[in-house]
Parts: sequence; structure tokens; C-alpha cells
Amino acid sequence: MENQNKITFSRRNFIRTSALASGGLLIGFNFFSSCKEAAVPPVDISQLNFKDFNAFIKIADNGYVTIYSPNPEIGQGVKTSMPMIIAEELDVPWEHVSVEQGALDTKNFQRQVAGGSQSIRFGWDALRQTGATARQMLVNAAAAKWGVDASNCSVSNGIITNLNGEAFNYGDVVDEAANLEVPENVSLKNPEDYKIIGKNATNVDMDKIITGQPLFGLDYVADNMKYVSVARPPAFGQKVKSFDASEAKTIGGVSDVIQFGDKLAVLATNTWAAMKGQKALKVEWVDDSNLENTDLHDQELNKILDSEGLDVRREDGNIKKAFAEADKIIERTYESPFLPHNCMEPMNFYANVTEEKVHLVGPIQTPAGTAMRIANLIERDPEDIHLEMTRMGGGFGRRLYGDFALEAAEISNLVKQPVKVVFSREDDMAAGIYRPAIKYRIKAAIRDGKVTGYHLKEAAINSNMYGLIPNFFPAGAIQNYKVESGNYKSNITTGAWRAPYTNFLAFAEQSFFDELAEAIDIDPVKLRLDLLANVKDGEDESIEYSAERMTNTIKLATEKSNWRNTDKGIFQGFAAYYSHNTHVAEVVDLSMSNGIPKIEKVTVAVDCGIVVNPTGARNQIEGGVIDGLGHAMYGDFSFKNGRPQDVNFNTYRLIRIKEAPIVETFFVDNQLSPTGLGEPGLPPAGGALANAIKAATGQILLKQPFTKEMQQRKTDITI
Repeated sequence: MENQNKITFSRRNFIRTSALASGGLLIGFNFFSSCKEAAVPPVDISQLNFKDFNAFIKIADNGYVTIYSPNPEIGQGVKTSMPMIIAEELDVPWEHVSVEQGALDTKNFQRQVAGGSQSIRFGWDALRQTGATARQMLVNAAAAKWGVDASNCSVSNGIITNLNGEAFNYGDVVDEAANLEVPENVSLKNPEDYKIIGKNATNVDMDKIITGQPLFGLDYVADNMKYVSVARPPAFGQKVKSFDASEAKTIGGVSDVIQFGDKLAVLATNTWAAMKGQKALKVEWVDDSNLENTDLHDQELNKILDSEGLDVRREDGNIKKAFAEADKIIERTYESPFLPHNCMEPMNFYANVTEEKVHLVGPIQTPAGTAMRIANLIERDPEDIHLEMTRMGGGFGRRLYGDFALEAAEISNLVKQPVKVVFSREDDMAAGIYRPAIKYRIKAAIRDGKVTGYHLKEAAINSNMYGLIPNFFPAGAIQNYKVESGNYKSNITTGAWRAPYTNFLAFAEQSFFDELAEAIDIDPVKLRLDLLANVKDGEDESIEYSAERMTNTIKLATEKSNWRNTDKGIFQGFAAYYSHNTHVAEVVDLSMSNGIPKIEKVTVAVDCGIVVNPTGARNQIEGGVIDGLGHAMYGDFSFKNGRPQDVNFNTYRLIRIKEAPIVETFFVDNQLSPTGLGEPGLPPAGGALANAIKAATGQILLKQPFTKEMQQRKTDITI
């Protein structure tokens, strides 16, 4: 164990690159900055005059610490949890730490991305190294001042002591430490010694959030900034032919209207004027390509499912033989619609393009990639780009693409002024980028009470979802197994949506497994456990999930939910899924009231390794579950002649606060490296709900949203 907690790396690697090959965060920089003015710890740490540098840590001479959080914060909690990891190894009291959002810095930080629930997973080792190395350098500096060996010094809560009882706080030796050689060997703490990791911590931005202080992109204001509302083609497949801006320019506050590509930008002194100006534009749009309809998509996806020769993603055993020898074959087709992201904060971004530099500020999940795209778009050196990240009012994958940031940069480059592009809610829902509509056809062979064959076909609009994850469960658990996929190319823009690839697939597969269990006459949980018993972890390197960890997660969920031992009148549905490196199992409890199913509770078990911040972790799981339930129940989105049929919440149904059920979350206790939580709680929710509805009503649900299918069957459902 001791050897596993030893990290060795050279000074060159420490300064320029991570010691990890896995893509962890860069841990090198000018490590410390001291403040001679602060002789006494102030009540308000923000009054300390810290120096600016490209770093994770700076320390005042009173021992207080500021830690920069490098990754974008979209509500997943990394602005709190990533600094917690550094502070743990640095060994400072959490209450003596302040946190600031780092700007884009490709030289000192790696993977400044909020996507795929990977921030903590990729940052874990490098962040620990950062804190531990800083701690050792401070100890070495103190030892040199005392003239003793560093091994005779100890540190706790930011205080270094020697065997004689003498003590320094970190600020007393920060200047000396900054000039020392970076040690090649640092010891990391054992998990049993953690003081911060594993303890509840409040969101570091909480006070600012609840008091309305500026944090989000919409809050950002700069001198001489123009607000911009953009008129985009109202239908996918259209382009601008001509426009008349005379009426728009009569609106008070509107200063200019320009065309860029097939879009029109209205510049104004405030958002209201800009949006009014956009509505006043008279634009003639011309059809450039096919204007698609939901009925067309439905037909094309069915054609794909009915066709042969799709792309084979994985094939094990002899699927044809398995079905030829089957006692029983079960086949189902599952359907899901497009979905918008509907972030609470609409898309927005600030850009000021000058000859000297390109200054960008706003909510973005991919700052480095977006900065590079902007540099290419306006033909600037990437070194000219300075991008600052604001907190985001939701992302869910929508802010991965940065189209709104590119618009801001292009407009600013054209008008030679600082601008801030702001979407209205209608702009946000109508402009894309959507989760693609998808269909799955799943067929299974049963012989002698066992599942002997499993064949899944996926048909998707544009990008295939399952194509990237053919090695998740039940791969490896069923001897004869095949996955195929095909897609229909559409001019409707699609992309990642919270828990991409698995957000709908989990419902389809987990609902299907309950049908298999019924056909075999076995408890649905036992069916899954029996299948997992066929998988020996490590034997097939292509299998990405852990059968042992999933088994333990399932057992925890069934124990905590009193699976099949609940009060009379409670109907339960189960689902378990591995996604984004995390294993999750969920049980939905339903009751019936006047013939209407009602969710009473959702019990969730999670194996995400070490839980850095339990409060934040529970928030992520509970939010993901409610999000998954809400979209499975209500999420519907269609097109007519290329136009979205819903552009605001008066017609697009979301789950309401009063409809959110109780969610109880339990974590598997282990000391494995942590994995993400922003997405894995969502995929099993729809399957667990569908299975609970079936238990309560006998009805099999094959389409999302469930309310639409149930209404077609003259059945009501409420949360």
C-alpha cells in the first residue's frame, strides 16, 4: 500500500507536464505567491493582495490559501471538489481555503473540459500530487530554517512542527519554499487519514448564488459592450435570401444590424432592445435543402431497423445458431424523440476582438477547443486568445459545442466592438443542438430457462449512440451477442445530451431484461446477477464494466429498498446500469391512487469509488434521477417542415418541483479512485420507472415520453 501511494517525477515533468500518462491535470507552475501586507489573518480573505500567476495554489503569509479550480463549473460541483483534493494533500483546514475559477491555460492545466463526467476521474492523481508536492516543499523550507532534517518535521492543518515543538504556519516559509527544488518523491495520504475528502462541503459559490452576485455568463458586463440578438433560419434547411432592417433600427437602443453567413445580428444597448429588434426584422428565407418532418424520421429509422448489412459494433459467438435453437424468442422495439437541453441559463457569450488580443468570457464546457475554433474562424494566432470561464446555469452537453461563442467572436471581429450574444428561450430551443431521435430493436433467444442470444439494432438520426459503447453490460454476460447500428443523415443539428449514448439505451435494455425475467419466471434482479456471474473481471479486456462492482451495487440497492418486501400497495421497478465509469442501481417505488400510478421514492446505490464530497455527490445523483424521470415521462420534441414545434415551456413539458420524488442515495464503500457522478444517475431512472409501471399496471412501455404512450392507451400517470 505504501508503494502505491508513492509518486516519482522529475522537475522537468513537474514544470511542464503531468507525471501521468492518463491525461491528468498539469501540476506545474510558479507554485506560491506571498503577501507581506497581511500580518494578521483577516476576517475577509478576499482582502488579501495575492499575485496573479498560472497556478493552482497561492499562499499568504498568514497561512491562508487560495486554490484555482481549473475545470468549467456547470453545477456538477468540481469547483468545490477539485480544490478539496488539493487542500487534502496540502493539509490545510478547508475553512482557510478560498477558491477561484481558473481561466483557460493550456500550458499549466490539462483537460479543462466539463464533459463525460471525467473531471474528477482524470484529475484525481494529478491534483493529489499538486497538494502533496506543495506540502513537502513547505516542510523542506521549514526544516532548512530550523537546520533539521525534514523527516523530523510533521504537518497538520497548515502548521509545521519539529521535534523541539517549534512551529511555522505555511505563510512563514512560503517565500523560501518557492525557491526550493521540486522534490522527486512525494508521499500521498492514505484514505483513512483524510480530513477533507469524504466530508460534506458546501458549494464554494453558494453565498454568491443565493445573494445574486455575478457568477454566470449572463451577469458579465464590460465597458462599451453591445448586446446582440441573432436571427437564425427558423427551419433547418433554410438560408437567408434578403432582409429589411429599417423597422428594427427604429427601436430605441438598437444601433446596427449586420449579416454574417445566414444569420442576422441585431446590436443594441440592452438585451430587450436587441430582442425586440430581432423580432422586427423582415427576412425572406429560402429553402436550401429538404425541410424534414418527424413522420419522415420515424419512417427512415424503421427502414434502418428492417435492413441488413448495418455496421457491426460487436459480435460474440454464433447469434444465428442461438436463435435457431431457441425455445422462445422475444423481440421489442423502443423509441425516443429528439430532446433539447433547456439549460436554465440560455446560451450567451462575450467577445472583444482587437488587434492586440481576443478577449472571451462566458459559460463553456470546452474552453480549449472553442478557443482554437475561434482562432481558426477569425484567422488569429491561438496565443492571442484569452478565454475566461464563468459559472454555467446548466450545460448537459449543450455548451460543449461553442457555436454561440463563435457567433460572438465573429460579430465582434466584424463590428470592431465588444459584444455579448444572448439567446432568448425561443432561440435556445429552436437553434439546436439536440439529442438525436433513436430507435432500438432488441431480440433475445431463450433456451432451457437461460438467455442464450442477444441481438441489438440501433437506428439514430445523424450520430449513432450505441456505436461507441458496445462493451457495456450485457456484453460478456451472454455468449452469443451482436450489436449493429445505422443512421439517417439529417440537416437537424444533433449532439451530446446528458449521459450521451446511455440516456435512452438504459431504459430500452433494462425494460427488456424485465421482460426476459418474466418469460423465464425468475426475479428480475436475480436474472441480472446470474448474467453478471458469467463475467470474470479482467478475462476480456474489452469489457468496460466490473461485474463484481455492479453485483455489489445491485445488492446494496435491493437491500436498502427492501426489494420485494415492501408494504402492501407498493410496486417496485429495478434497473442497473454502468456508464461514464460508474456503476448505479435504482429501485422505484410506485403506489396506485384511483387507478393512477404515483412515484413514492427512488432508492439509488452507487459505486463511484472514493466519494470526494458526499453533499455534492448526493446532489448529482438526485438531480440525475429526477432529470431522467422527468424526460422519460414528459420529454417530447418534433419537427414540421424543418421547424421545431416547441420553442418555450408553455408547450414543452418538464418535470415540476412538486413532482420530484424522494431520492435516497447510498454509496458503495471502497477506496478505489473516484469516477464521475454528473451523468451516471440518469440512465437507469427511466428503466426503473418503466418496470415499476409494468409491475403496477401490467403495461409494457416501449416509447418515450411515457405519458404520451399511456395517454394513447387511455391511462393516466403522475409523479
